[in-house]
Amino acid sequence: MRGGSGHLGDWVSAAAAAVQLMTRVPLPFASAWNERVARRSIAFYPLAGLVVGIIAAFLYWGGSLLLPPAAASAIVVAAWVWSTGGLHLDGWMDTADALGSNRSRERMLEIMKDPRVGAMGVAAGALLLLGKYAFVLSLLEYTAAGSLNLAAAVACVPIVARAFAPWAVALWPYAGGSGGMGAAMRSAGPRHALASAAVGAACLAAALALFGSGDPLFLLPVALAGAALAALAGAVGAAWLNRRFGGLTGDTYGALIEGIELALLLALVVAGASG
Repeated sequence: MRGGSGHLGDWVSAAAAAVQLMTRVPLPFASAWNERVARRSIAFYPLAGLVVGIIAAFLYWGGSLLLPPAAASAIVVAAWVWSTGGLHLDGWMDTADALGSNRSRERMLEIMKDPRVGAMGVAAGALLLLGKYAFVLSLLEYTAAGSLNLAAAVACVPIVARAFAPWAVALWPYAGGSGGMGAAMRSAGPRHALASAAVGAACLAAALALFGSGDPLFLLPVALAGAALAALAGAVGAAWLNRRFGGLTGDTYGALIEGIELALLLALVVAGASG
């Protein structure tokens, strides 16, 4: 029987593995990687989102004070991509290449495994970055006009997007074959996704504490609305991708994260314009 310290060590390794997998932030130690750790690591995807969110929100806040909105937006989006190592952007582009090929399901899965990026993937990646730049620019203009809490909202976007990914892992079949990191997580279930929801709630609270201002009772409904939007957009996207590919893959998980982030930023822009 394993001791409590060993059990705790597995969860610490799982948290470290999630941060190491989904960000470029260096840790002072290397986590163990095996099927058990990989399965548990999905519960800590929102923690990786918190790391990305802190970097983006800090630069958003500093840029709003020191730079014109356009320059600040470019820096925020560049840091957003850097902090993830382009991992999810790569999944977005590979998924776009596959969907744009109009080939059979089997051939589309092969295209996603190809390390090269085609014209459709490049175009999809450019449009995604253009959208993020434009939406962050709009938010910075709202901040310049006196809107509060937008740095906190930016910090929450990566957290909420990554909090949906474990549900995609748990609720839809895996179509990526027997290899790759995605395959190692295929035995994860709803209990791991539920754990990620708890981690996500704690990460949201931390982000709001770090960057929020004003009435906390105002921030809570905004965070809940963002979670609901992410769940809706993620479920629709996952169901559609599942129908096209016969399951999800590591690339489609990344595409879902990028798509949810874009949807959340757009929602913030719309809310700011109507408010």
